[in-house]
Amino acid sequence: MFFALKGENFNGNLFAEQALEAGCAYAVVDEWPEDKPVGERFIIVDDVLVSLQKLANYHRRKLKIPIIGITGTNGKTTTKELIAIALTREFRVAFTEGNLNNHIGVPLTLLSMNRSHEIGVVEMGANHPGDIRELCEIAEPNYGLITNVGRAHLEGFGTFEQLVATKGELYNYIREKEGKVFVNKENKILYELSDGMDRILYGRNDASLFASGRIADATPFLEFDWSFFDSSYRVKTNLVGEFNFENAIAAVAVCKFFGINAERISAALEEYEPKNNRSQFKRTGMNDLIIDAYNANPTSMKASLEFFTSIPTTLPKMVILGEMKELGDVGDEEHRKMVQFLRKQPYDRVYLVGSVFKNQTDAGDIFHLFEDVDELIGFLKKEPVSNHYILLKGSHSIHLEKAVDYL
Repeated sequence: MFFALKGENFNGNLFAEQALEAGCAYAVVDEWPEDKPVGERFIIVDDVLVSLQKLANYHRRKLKIPIIGITGTNGKTTTKELIAIALTREFRVAFTEGNLNNHIGVPLTLLSMNRSHEIGVVEMGANHPGDIRELCEIAEPNYGLITNVGRAHLEGFGTFEQLVATKGELYNYIREKEGKVFVNKENKILYELSDGMDRILYGRNDASLFASGRIADATPFLEFDWSFFDSSYRVKTNLVGEFNFENAIAAVAVCKFFGINAERISAALEEYEPKNNRSQFKRTGMNDLIIDAYNANPTSMKASLEFFTSIPTTLPKMVILGEMKELGDVGDEEHRKMVQFLRKQPYDRVYLVGSVFKNQTDAGDIFHLFEDVDELIGFLKKEPVSNHYILLKGSHSIHLEKAVDYL
């Protein structure tokens, strides 16, 4: 079926007939010329998007399978994929592909499920208050996990408190439905938000928790130990950075709860390889790179820089940072704080990409400044960098990944 969705720059109604010619069985539309007869393969509705969402919810209810809803500022995609890959050791799992986590992506994820699936893992993103509640009404999760809350998308939320409240909508929904949540006990905000709920606790260095572990190494790949009754397991992941420990131990908690044995959980976490420029390590013919250019906010950027600073290496270190988008009124302030932080770091070179970064530097700074990634690439062509350990971190719309071929 073809659903004629509309956006600021497109109108699917204009392509409905073309979709039928291409092989669709029906076309769902909400615009139709009054003087034009309606064919039997057209379904006219008041709002195509609302119809898509209602159909997805109807389908979800028919399937009657447990669904785990995952949201958070950082790490939700990685956590979702770790959980999904480990659960597939025992179950037929349907899960969010890529980052189809919004008001269109969640319905599409639900509609991709069929009667063979035994469990669903649905990622939920938010840019505005009420977004998570809306997605919960569509997906009706029985279980919930919030990875963390950080300063991101403030342009749509207004304040950090409003962002926390929006992420907390997942807890509110599951509390009403008497479901269960998985909570990082070390995260004070989430621990307090989930007070009184039926919750499974996880964290680090605490044997009293349902799932707990200890970081063994992260230079750069995360290795950690966790225990299952009297047995201990060392997991050597392909994830870069100790900040990924929270994602990994969350996956351990969820999969342990659903009965996956320890060996299978550990093996699945070791097999997972990050994609889409998320915490990826790459050795080129010129440099060692850590590519984390899918998204960026003050919380994740500072964590990445602190981790990068801590990595032991004989190579001089260099960072290429892209502007952090969607920060609203605090954008200038947050970039200024980041520049101040960078001044104290022992990096051989710092390249900053984006006009907001450019406006927050002083004449005395030794940073290289670029308006956009194309200007950066032009510079790298003229002045190549070699024999460096390089971190690339920035919002997706900056497209720092384009510079990888020149490093």
